[in-house]
Amino acid sequence: MFKYDVIIIGAGVAGLYAAMKLPKDKKILVINKREPFKCNTFYAQGGVALARDTADIPLHIKDTLAAGDGLCSKDAVEVLSKHSREVIDDIISNGFEFDRDKEGKLLYTKEAAHSCERILHAGGDATGRYMHHFLLSHNPHAMLSDTRVVDLLIRDGECYGVTVLDHRKSYNVYAKNVIIASGGVGSLYEYHTNAPCISADMQGLSLMKGIELDRMEMLQFHPTVFVNSDGAQKMLLTEALRGEGAHIEDENGKRFLFEYDERGELASRDIVSKAIYKYKKKTGLNVFLSFKEFDEEYFTHRFPNIHKNLNALGYKVPKDRVPISPAFHYAIGGIKTDLDARVPSVKNLYAVGEVASTRVHGANRLASNSLLEGLVFAKRAVNDIINSNEEKEFVSFEVLDEVMSLKGDKAKKNQLRRVMWENVSIIRTKAGLNDALSTINALLNENIGKLLKFRLLTAREIVISALNRSESIGVHTIQEEN
Repeated sequence: MFKYDVIIIGAGVAGLYAAMKLPKDKKILVINKREPFKCNTFYAQGGVALARDTADIPLHIKDTLAAGDGLCSKDAVEVLSKHSREVIDDIISNGFEFDRDKEGKLLYTKEAAHSCERILHAGGDATGRYMHHFLLSHNPHAMLSDTRVVDLLIRDGECYGVTVLDHRKSYNVYAKNVIIASGGVGSLYEYHTNAPCISADMQGLSLMKGIELDRMEMLQFHPTVFVNSDGAQKMLLTEALRGEGAHIEDENGKRFLFEYDERGELASRDIVSKAIYKYKKKTGLNVFLSFKEFDEEYFTHRFPNIHKNLNALGYKVPKDRVPISPAFHYAIGGIKTDLDARVPSVKNLYAVGEVASTRVHGANRLASNSLLEGLVFAKRAVNDIINSNEEKEFVSFEVLDEVMSLKGDKAKKNQLRRVMWENVSIIRTKAGLNDALSTINALLNENIGKLLKFRLLTAREIVISALNRSESIGVHTIQEEN
């Protein structure tokens, strides 16, 4: 029997920071679905938000609550902001290097819906990549890569471990505590900015286990994504670009966003995404992101990866503008947790990061609060585990013989992606949602593998949640039928 003190499912910012904070003398296993870098943290560009100092906490809270459109948990937002400086100072003291000016002072930038410059970045536009590499290098515990979690071992309301699929072999791994840090739902959509393997497995598995998912209709679409490329994962063009002077225009050079919000490019991302969607539909014109306000030397230094990637595609930035479209970006809802990241209905089970719903983001996540959420609530989960110190007797579970995937599942996954993009994305209608629900239910009734079932169950929960919220709020927009 494989026994651990803690199993961590996922190796992004939340999972790896939890691993870093857990004592070295504890037996910990980090389980990663693919190679470690294939996670959303790795692709995060803009940075990490925080309250710069004690005086900024009320303003950071106010901005987060405003972006959340009245649906945030104020308690959760206060936890996020009040502990933000603490976790940032912790990773800095352990050797992480954010970008600094010539005098060695931390460089802060501004992003949409923030009332001041409070976002730290690293490597210019590679904050997530730098942070992920740093946390990987500071992980003292065992890691099992290229392995899927396919079951949670739960009996009488207590979690005893997981079943893994490791190179087509299934076996059980037991633990006193399990932390789910597996990320969002990107692969449910035809166009998204997520790592390719982020496919809502643990959300679907939670539904199978009777664990409550919360606010699954709240899905954030990033407004500025370069989608003229093959593959489902598209190139994110960070919000920091708009924060520092990039602007959105139609093919005639018109900056149309001010017709929808007086803040223009600096409105929150749900407003900008909806404005682009509506404008394109109304005019039939293509939409572009223009960088012409930037000095070339500054642009190359501040956004080196965007500069390199777009130049490789034939765009001479910042001189050239690039075509953009919104794409799915972030799951606000997820596995319902309390403020210590505990899953209320199952003892010794935690969820942190994008997979969780702490209600800190409400109806719309404030830019760059996501990496911060992963850090703050991972630390709270670890503190709760360390402080509990309960003895635990392990219970043995049978390994179930289940079909994980079938030959026809790939075509059905692609069908699901199209249905979700067309009917359950930026602007929704009841008719479109009901069509999506019918398709998903039909697919669930077919002969499918368990991995596809995870996706379909999560997608169905998103659709049902959207149908149950009849009023538009934040990222959730229900439009009357034409």
